[in-house]
Amino acid sequence: MYAVVGCSECSNLWIIEGRSETTQCPRCGSRKKYEKRKKFVETEDGDHAREVRASMLANRQGHGEAFAELDSYSDLESQVDGGVVDDEEYLEASGLDVDELEAAGERDPRGSTSSGSRKEIVERALEELDRPTEAEVIAYAGDRGVPADYVERALEKLHRRGEVSESGGRYRRL
Repeated sequence: MYAVVGCSECSNLWIIEGRSETTQCPRCGSRKKYEKRKKFVETEDGDHAREVRASMLANRQGHGEAFAELDSYSDLESQVDGGVVDDEEYLEASGLDVDELEAAGERDPRGSTSSGSRKEIVERALEELDRPTEAEVIAYAGDRGVPADYVERALEKLHRRGEVSESGGRYRRL
């Protein structure tokens, strides 16, 4: 069962599913017994309860006539089910070349690349290279488009967090 109820403290309207002993207003937090709440409608149909609440809110704001012209929730939902536009279709309809956009995303030095994010590349260098020096990690990451200053900061952070150890200028994952 669904009930559209109102709060006597702040005039909020909401829908309660089922029936509990007490209810709490989601806006102001006032708590009252279910029997003491003003129930505008009680129904077995959740869509009907939503429509009643929406109609009441529209009337409060002076848009009751406009709301009356709309289709029901179930009708609107069935209209939307088949009308979803995917990202590629939207971009093409906007006059953009999807392949060109994907290529630009792969070239973006700020984000992930096809070989991983900057952090992932530094971490992979530490895993793949045998006790590398900072210069070796910088060279490995540099070949994959990661700037040296980023590698230096990343190594320092990893060392401070205890994820890598540094001994004699050589790094090792822990």
